[in-house]
Amino acid sequence: MTFSIVARCPATGQFGAAVASSSPAVAARCVRGRKGVGAAASQNITDPDLGPLLLDRMAAGKTPEQAVAELRQRPFIDYRQLMAIDAHNPPVVFTGANALGTLASVVGTHAACAGNMLHDHGVPAAMLAAFEQAEGALAERLMQAMLAGQAAGGEEGPLHSAGLLVYGAQNWPIVDLRLDWVEADPVQALYATWKVYEPQLLAYVTRALDPRAAPSFGVPGDL
Repeated sequence: MTFSIVARCPATGQFGAAVASSSPAVAARCVRGRKGVGAAASQNITDPDLGPLLLDRMAAGKTPEQAVAELRQRPFIDYRQLMAIDAHNPPVVFTGANALGTLASVVGTHAACAGNMLHDHGVPAAMLAAFEQAEGALAERLMQAMLAGQAAGGEEGPLHSAGLLVYGAQNWPIVDLRLDWVEADPVQALYATWKVYEPQLLAYVTRALDPRAAPSFGVPGDL
């Protein structure tokens, strides 16, 4: 019921992920990241423990391949679909034998895309191609991948939630945008949300690191 991407930006050291689904609040359960470690996704009858467990293992020095291999010993893993990426090693996708519907995945140099209950097997390949051709910030490239996945057919059913996550040099995500339930087109709505947030992103980072240098946003009481 989901299609997603995990990716890295070698130029900035950022990691990110994006996801969309017919289920509500998909990003709250499925995508995770960590400063200096990587990004991970767990989807298809989701176990939200799996993303943090992948990141824990990569933080301890395991490659994405090794981290995923260790989690294949977990109960019910054949019902899951996992993705993991770190700073240097090839990204990895695992799809269990009991995952649902039309399944597909693709791995590139700096990103991996996967989905279940897809409208078309070509959805992840379209996402990866769009990511690799896109320019700009990692968040923008992730969104271009999601838009391409939707245009290629997306999920078999109607989409209702989507999320975008990016980690930079801070312990907290510099982008964490979620639409937990909309009646239609959450990917387009998420992209619109990102375009509102994009010019303010660095200002919010500055507010956290040095409030004295934070710019005013021009709202009442914001001096």
